[in-house]
Amino acid sequence: MKRIEATIQATKIGAVTEAIKDIVGGYTILEGKGRGSGARQEMRSGRGTGTITAEYNQVATVSTVVDDSDVEKVSSAIADAAFTGKGGDGIIATTNVETVINIASKKRDSEAL
Repeated sequence: MKRIEATIQATKIGAVTEAIKDIVGGYTILEGKGRGSGARQEMRSGRGTGTITAEYNQVATVSTVVDDSDVEKVSSAIADAAFTGKGGDGIIATTNVETVINIASKKRDSEAL
């Protein structure tokens, strides 16, 4: 089993969740601020005479655990849905998962997904 964590632009949450909802059993979304290679937002300051560059961008991390056979399908769906072609589209990280236990059903590993 693998854990897939995709850090994406917060504006792409809807597109990404729509792309993976029928592939994965469940997922978690954490919204926050991040700083990467993407351009940061310019904001007006004072009476509109100056500009301030935001220190961070609004991002979201979508996290899910899938069988090894679904990693490429889920990663591709996320990448396609989050793609804008500009710097700052995000990253996808895949890591190994040793054990999964569904607390309610007590099922383990692949059955728990």
